[in-house]
Amino acid sequence: MPEHNIVADVSGRIWKLEVAEGQQVEEGDTLLIVESMKMEIPVEAPAAGTVLRILAAEGDMVTDEQVLVVLASA
Repeated sequence: MPEHNIVADVSGRIWKLEVAEGQQVEEGDTLLIVESMKMEIPVEAPAAGTVLRILAAEGDMVTDEQVLVVLASA
C-alpha cells in the first residue's frame, strides 16, 4: 500500500485531532485542525485509507510543510 505524508499548510498549533492511529478514513475527511492567526484550518485526507501514524499531538506547535499524519492508501 502506498503511503502519503500529510503536511501542515500553515504554521500554527494543533487545535484538535479528529482521528486515531488505525482508523479508516475517506477522501476529504478531516484528520486534524490547525489553529493559525485565530483561524481554524482543517487538514483533510487526500485519499481513502488507514491512518498509520500521527506525528503531532493536540497543543503542539507545527510549521508549514511539517509532516503531521502518515496515511496508507486503500
